[in-house]
Amino acid sequence: MGAPSSTYRVQFTPSFTFADATGIADYLARLGVGALYASPMLDAREGSTHGYDVVDPTRARPELGGEDGRKAMQERLSELGLGLVVDIVPNHMVVPNPWWDDVLAHGQASKYARYFDIDWSSGKVLLPVLAEASDDEVHEHHLKVDWRRGNTELNYRRFFDITELAAVRVEDPEVFDATHREVLSWGVTGLRVDHPDGLADPGGYFRRLREHFDGWLVVEKILGPDEPLPQSWPVDGTTGYDALREVCGVFIAPTDAFAGDFHEVEHASRQQVADSILVAEVRRIARLVQGVPFEDACAAVAEVMVNFPVYRSYLPEGSRYWETAVRLSKSPAVRALDEQVRADPHGELATRIQQTSGMVVAKGTEDTAFYRYTNFVALNEVGGAPDRFGLPVEEFHQRAAAREAQTPDAMTALSTHDTKRSEDVRARLAVLAEMPEEYLAFESEMSAKHGLSEPTLNRLAWQSLVGAFPITAERLGQYLEKASREAKIKTSWVDRNAEFDAEVAAWPSKVLNEPEVAAFAERIKAPGWSNSLGQKLVQLIAPGVPDVYQGTELWDFSLVDPDNRRPVDYVVRRELLDRIDDGWLPEVDDSGAAKLLVVRKALQVRARGLHGYRPLRAEGPAAEHVLAFERSGVIAVATRLPVTLARTGWQDTVLPLPDGRWTDVLTGRPAPESLASLLDRYPVALLTRG
Repeated sequence: MGAPSSTYRVQFTPSFTFADATGIADYLARLGVGALYASPMLDAREGSTHGYDVVDPTRARPELGGEDGRKAMQERLSELGLGLVVDIVPNHMVVPNPWWDDVLAHGQASKYARYFDIDWSSGKVLLPVLAEASDDEVHEHHLKVDWRRGNTELNYRRFFDITELAAVRVEDPEVFDATHREVLSWGVTGLRVDHPDGLADPGGYFRRLREHFDGWLVVEKILGPDEPLPQSWPVDGTTGYDALREVCGVFIAPTDAFAGDFHEVEHASRQQVADSILVAEVRRIARLVQGVPFEDACAAVAEVMVNFPVYRSYLPEGSRYWETAVRLSKSPAVRALDEQVRADPHGELATRIQQTSGMVVAKGTEDTAFYRYTNFVALNEVGGAPDRFGLPVEEFHQRAAAREAQTPDAMTALSTHDTKRSEDVRARLAVLAEMPEEYLAFESEMSAKHGLSEPTLNRLAWQSLVGAFPITAERLGQYLEKASREAKIKTSWVDRNAEFDAEVAAWPSKVLNEPEVAAFAERIKAPGWSNSLGQKLVQLIAPGVPDVYQGTELWDFSLVDPDNRRPVDYVVRRELLDRIDDGWLPEVDDSGAAKLLVVRKALQVRARGLHGYRPLRAEGPAAEHVLAFERSGVIAVATRLPVTLARTGWQDTVLPLPDGRWTDVLTGRPAPESLASLLDRYPVALLTRG
């Protein structure tokens, strides 16, 4: 089975089931989608709204409709010519679960003892179950520890710092078979593999998976800006955070108005994570380092992981990243650590430090530094690089051509269930880079009236407010609660600051009705729409397999989860699609119908199959405001930097077109080379021959 032409991601929840997905299948087919891309479908914890907390990998989730519902959904998709791509979670399961209960009952004698990554040398399984235990409570209940002590004394590997998600040893063939047999029996088009960096041997895992599955295979691998996917992995590519950085970046103007030292913040954030919430993992690794004092080994292990230039190395394949981390580390035991890792790159020490480095980087960078370094948050995205301001057009062309040559079937994304903010919020915030003085003056003026006492959260709050406006006080309040606690500066999930928490909770109601806020949001709305349409068209036509996250075929101004898992109104989308199919050319306005038009037409074109990549370059005074390229007789044209462009207009800028008659499928009109004429209706154009 080959890759689908495109995907549409849905988030299954108890209120959006297999039957609901079956009900929108005809809409997705009309939209032009190639495959439904589903969040995890195996049985998960009751009430789960994401499905990553798998409790039983041997059956489809009953809460979503179970086996009958799954079969009916797949049959309907097949009738409509749609594939099914399923998200799977090989790294962990939620505890308790039936296998885990058996381990707790029988210890190492349990047939499932080998299924979980438990350090049996430290005694019985340590399971933090008390919210906060006093010594009297511990004695009364005959329990060893509360959840705070779990971060330092836990003796099983988990998913990041979530004690309820216990790591699974899929490197063991028996465990692999037990956890994969069911989903592999479904005959799906593709698989999306969650969090491969947590596995003992990702390359080995993918090779084993390939022995059982010959469909489309993409991995949630977060790459650094210049990091390639390991060549030894038999996969089609990543889930698209690398493409997200490039597509969004090309719509951001270079400026130093928001400059700062991101790496200083990042280093401190990673160090705090290694020294606190992941200290149990650090200590377990340190016990494997021979010939040095235990505390020195702990310091060396933590420092090396903090200094990783990427999420993890895949030794011996990624040895250059390991060498960089070692070179930057000064702890006295680093040499001994390095020697032992190099001596046995597949041994337990090397394996565990690789599994854990991704945790330190992800929790330290994405979940801490990105909430602390808030100078310009449009860049603070999963796989993003806040220190790289924008992406030059020529670099975009180079990277797009490389993707076509190396991983043409990799997924590309703009919004996911994990993004810090939706694509349309990001596109609107990109406008601020074109008018930094105006924005910073607004932020300063408003902060004088209603500023939060913690400066980095204050910057994040104002950008989030104008980026997602209009937004309810409840949604903004929930977001700022999460952001403030993830930042771990004046409050955190573990150590609450009641006074500061109250200040943060009260802020949305104070600012939402300020006329200056509405006025500034209105100022950036139209250029934000231009960026949104531009980046969407580019993603849908550029190399890779584009994913449309649920609901984002219209404007979607969501913030981080769970805000981005709100219900999608498919009734409205069907009505607008009906009008578009009847020939309606919507205005670019609050309805978002113009975006639906772009998505509909681009997916239709995409379904024909696109190959190759040829940059096209405009000529004239406004040439820098165009991104254009051709693939298989299809040309995408997008406007860049609309605020600056509005000051001069296109004037006599032209886009020389390849020979032939070209038609803009968005408007149905012949395509002139004059950009003032080509882009007079929409800030984007999609040209085909004829």
